[in-house]
Amino acid sequence: MSESDGDARKILVTGGSGMIGAALCNALIDRGDAVVGLSRDPASAARSQPSVEWHAWEPTRERPPVEAISGTDAVVNLAGEPINQRWNASVKDRIAQSRIKATANLVDGITTADDPPRTLISGSAIGYYGNRGDELLYEDATPGDDFLAGVVVEWEAAAEAAAGQGIRVATVRTGHVLDPSGGLLGELLTPFKLGLGGPIGDGNQYMSWIHRDDEVGILLWCLENEAVSGPVNGTAPNPVTNRDFSKELGRAVKRPAVVPIPGFALGALRGPEFAKVLQEGQRVYPRVAIDGGYEFKQPDLAGALANLLR
Repeated sequence: MSESDGDARKILVTGGSGMIGAALCNALIDRGDAVVGLSRDPASAARSQPSVEWHAWEPTRERPPVEAISGTDAVVNLAGEPINQRWNASVKDRIAQSRIKATANLVDGITTADDPPRTLISGSAIGYYGNRGDELLYEDATPGDDFLAGVVVEWEAAAEAAAGQGIRVATVRTGHVLDPSGGLLGELLTPFKLGLGGPIGDGNQYMSWIHRDDEVGILLWCLENEAVSGPVNGTAPNPVTNRDFSKELGRAVKRPAVVPIPGFALGALRGPEFAKVLQEGQRVYPRVAIDGGYEFKQPDLAGALANLLR
């Protein structure tokens, strides 16, 4: 049975003021659900999302407030420090703790509630797989051994701890979410429109992407289907190389996109460690979603970009 059958539900969302979280909150509200949000700055969040009931939460320091959890049917956990920045020891610690410690605190709060929610859908990332070349990766693939893979392994483990308390847990391993208002696409649009875009390095690294509507769609699908648990790849079924992504984006904005961005330039901009990550990739296939009946709205990159940039 679908969990969406019957009356509207009350859903707690962390990261609800972010790009993906805001889109999810809007979708939940549009279908009649009540949404509770957690934010370090609830007053600011309320100005951008006034239909959400906001509560203050310092995710790495404390459990969520009891009144935020009370009466909720499900939780969607999307909080986390942005990955796309110049890395140093402090930034890497924030990236890790904003996922691992925050999720542990969240799980501690919901599992000790008097009437805990039945479902936790927790954010994750395809960084779980590490750099895997052109290997086709399903949800049962082994994890990588780099920094991001290690963070994601611990992040998912923190969420899965709720399963021991009878809560259904699904972890959505998200790829590059395409949305012109932010994220990867938002950052690339200006240089590509100026004719300055191109592949990163040799461009052979795979990019597993997803249209924002399908990212929200998969999160909703996970919420609704009681049979779904464990890892779910949140990527479109047609990953592309960085070179092909650059060509398609160039076509979409009607500009050439052929001059590669060398590794040393990335290093100067983002630092050597994150520059190396940008030249690596994963070729991910969403087998759990496909086999479970999820129908992608935008399965192909050309159509996704045309939809987003029209």
